[in-house]
Amino acid sequence: MCSQLRSYVTQLAPLSASELTYLENQCVYREVPKRFLLIEEGTVAQEVYFINQGCLRLFYPREGEEITAFIFLENLFATSLESLLQQTPSQQCLETLEDSELLVISYENLMKVYNYSVNFQIMARRITEQRFINAQRILSSHILDSPEERYQKLLATQPAWFQRVPQHYIASFLGITPVSLSRIRKRMSEK
Repeated sequence: MCSQLRSYVTQLAPLSASELTYLENQCVYREVPKRFLLIEEGTVAQEVYFINQGCLRLFYPREGEEITAFIFLENLFATSLESLLQQTPSQQCLETLEDSELLVISYENLMKVYNYSVNFQIMARRITEQRFINAQRILSSHILDSPEERYQKLLATQPAWFQRVPQHYIASFLGITPVSLSRIRKRMSEK
């Protein structure tokens, strides 16, 4: 149940066997159905989710629309990071797009993990750095790239999204309409 977690975190920090056991003991295994809201807008995020199996979508609700911020697949941690770290109401929602198997760490247990070992602080810093880098890339792409260029980059870097994520969520992530996405895909297939 925790082998994927072990494999992922040992790439980030030199964790000992006892540290890995401690981390595993702070996790709770949870099976969550498709379309389940893990974090709601306006609530304070109290958990971090490591995805053993499944697909999660982080999005912003706005005036009856949902703007996709990121898609998380297996072997990633997911949460509303700002809400969790600052313990403030979330502007984001986090939902499952597939039936999912998650390892859940409560905020309280996460703080225990951080205090248990410097290696966990290194691990957390590297996870947070990667989230920051991803956010910078997304922002830069929205500023510098055309919608077609954003689509091509996403296809090159996240091909699994196109098999597992509904197209209207991908269009939202790219900052375009589903119709525009269809046109881009048609033009690409004609080349």
